[in-house]
Amino acid sequence: MKIAVCDDEEKIRNIIMSELKSSFPDDEIISFGIGEDVLRSVEQDGYMPNIILLDIMMPGVSGMDVARKLRDISDDVVIIFITGEKQYVFDAFDVRAFHFLVKPFSNEKLVSVIKAAKEEIAKATLRPQKKYVMLNSRGSHIRLCASDIIFAEVYGARIIVHTRTDEIEYYGHLSELEKLVGDGFFRTHRGYLVNLRFVKKYDAGKCYMSKGEALISKQNYKVFVKALIDYNKKRAE
Repeated sequence: MKIAVCDDEEKIRNIIMSELKSSFPDDEIISFGIGEDVLRSVEQDGYMPNIILLDIMMPGVSGMDVARKLRDISDDVVIIFITGEKQYVFDAFDVRAFHFLVKPFSNEKLVSVIKAAKEEIAKATLRPQKKYVMLNSRGSHIRLCASDIIFAEVYGARIIVHTRTDEIEYYGHLSELEKLVGDGFFRTHRGYLVNLRFVKKYDAGKCYMSKGEALISKQNYKVFVKALIDYNKKRAE
């Protein structure tokens, strides 16, 4: 497993490196003194750690900047922030940080967090892999995680895909998108495809999503209800 440490304070960096090499001798552990070196290694050499410990406050490119770049490239890298400033803890949620180590922390705490991160990585390998779809919207190719789609609707000759953060329009057929996204989605109406995960409530004619609404046709209503019940049962198992 690849573990990286990035901290501009050499003394702290060396202490962390020493403990990690002692506790995890089978892992590949490397260190960086500045954020620019991490990005250079990632962008030019193709390096990507499984786990990275990042000091948030560094001169030049901050740890938060590095984390955002890494998260843009990989959903899998485990990000652990190390800092002496507690007020940045809420910013860590933006990049789905795994943990936040506040200086000073003990070697025992460091090792415990790394072990927990390793366990999380092991669990992730057993989960179904995320499915992505490529959409051509206004001349740009967009790689979209299917699980981020709330619902999609037909608007004339276009498809409008509603995600948790955006709306994407493109020319295409809803049936093609339905095939691409796979399980967990249901065609409630000829003009609507919904992600069952985001259904909040429904009635005989509408499906109320976490954001927006989708129509339910009369002929699809009973099948939709059964599909939603089965989906929720499966999630609860």
